[in-house]
Amino acid sequence: MPPQLNPPSTPGKLKTDKYYPSYSHRLRPHRITLFSTLLLALIVVFFYLSYSPSSSSSLLPRRSLIWGGPKWESRVRSSAKLRTGGRFTVLVTGAAGFVGTHVSLALRRRGDGVIGIDNFNDYYDTKLKRDRKHLLEKSGIFVIEGDINNKELLEKLFDVVPFTHVMHLAAQAGVRYAMKNPASYVHSNIAGFVNLLEVCKSANPQPAIVWASSSSVYGLNSKVPFSEKDRTDRPASLYAATKKAGEEIAHTYNHIYGLSLTGLRFFTVYGPWGRPDMAYFFFTKDILSGKQIKIFEGLNHSSVARDFTYIDDIVQGCLGALDTAKKSTGSGGKKRGPAQLRVFNLGNTSPVPVTRLVSILEKLLKVKANKKMMPIPRNGDVMFTHANISSAQREFRYKPTTDLETGLKKFVQWYLKYYPSSSRRSSW
Repeated sequence: MPPQLNPPSTPGKLKTDKYYPSYSHRLRPHRITLFSTLLLALIVVFFYLSYSPSSSSSLLPRRSLIWGGPKWESRVRSSAKLRTGGRFTVLVTGAAGFVGTHVSLALRRRGDGVIGIDNFNDYYDTKLKRDRKHLLEKSGIFVIEGDINNKELLEKLFDVVPFTHVMHLAAQAGVRYAMKNPASYVHSNIAGFVNLLEVCKSANPQPAIVWASSSSVYGLNSKVPFSEKDRTDRPASLYAATKKAGEEIAHTYNHIYGLSLTGLRFFTVYGPWGRPDMAYFFFTKDILSGKQIKIFEGLNHSSVARDFTYIDDIVQGCLGALDTAKKSTGSGGKKRGPAQLRVFNLGNTSPVPVTRLVSILEKLLKVKANKKMMPIPRNGDVMFTHANISSAQREFRYKPTTDLETGLKKFVQWYLKYYPSSSRRSSW
């Protein structure tokens, strides 16, 4: 059973009367359930109506890769082998992604067996993903280039390695991109998740699954800080809707097949090897190049704020969730008893206005930003995020320790090393 959520976490420095509009409406439980069911049904229907190989060609690797055979299986087994101190054998999906890379390295450092899978899609610069893969390979982690929608590949992996856990981090990320390519979100976040769960349910033994949901599921909710008990039936973007659908799908597979499932709602993760589509990343790039940066604001010039969470703190939470995940109770697709089903917020509990983020970057880069304030667009972005982390604190002692300025300093150091030609003379 999910842990109870009392008392709330430390509110942080943000003043709620300044950034958060008042909100007192509550939706009755049966209406929330009905909405969730209809939402899931609509998204699944959308997938079948809109999906076609041509519409999703960019989601798949550019070249056809051969997998299988004795040498390939030997590499898989070698990567999955436990080292000193290791306890688990973990399949990490989205291993060449931002969070996936850091989690995979942390698992390897403590001795766990790790196999990665990633489709290296071109949502952002694939060179960055390839370089992350190289980083993993230097640590002895084999990253397979493949798609989680490839059921045959996943079944083969489970035939070769009896995974104890799956860390499912593969997803189509980004709020705004959903308006340009909605089918990609359904393909990865719903169809891919279902395909993975289908393989896991039939495995013997079934693995315990920890997977990435998102703080975006809170949508237009304005009660703060966001608690796992709060309503999540008003998504502000298709990305959020697919993550909400994923939580409903997780409940279904837990109930029917006895899969142990833990969902993690990440709050604005940042740090070295991050995603170029995130504000802190492209702000850094644009400030150094002298380009104008757009900073969104709400009505009456109210600040947009985010609960920025440093990558090392997120990794700590991922490993804590993995370590406390109980075994699945099914076998070969048949449920033997009730299984664990949980969801946790992983945030920093101290929301920071985006204007403050820019000020810190200016200080670290020693370059004055060319700023333009703009009204927040209706593209799925929300005014604020703020995590209540008391549940994760209680369950696996989750405790973020990195403030925004410290974390951004580490990111800037990495950025200037990774992009050495981007340095610009100080304008201060």
